[in-house]
Amino acid sequence: MAKSSNKSVVPEAREALNKFKMEAASEVGVNLKNGYNGDLTSREAGSVGGQMVKKMIESYERNMK
Repeated sequence: MAKSSNKSVVPEAREALNKFKMEAASEVGVNLKNGYNGDLTSREAGSVGGQMVKKMIESYERNMK
């Protein structure tokens, strides 16, 4: 049986990750709500994920200096 990939290694990080996701969604104009967001289009969901990755890369690059 495969291990679930939805479980956080650090459960306390879930709240911070959700806050980060909401901020990224707001920045790209996607209206996320707490709980179920299965009604989002693929484009909207991809925009949120892409914005999160962009912010993570920017943060990593700032911390390398």
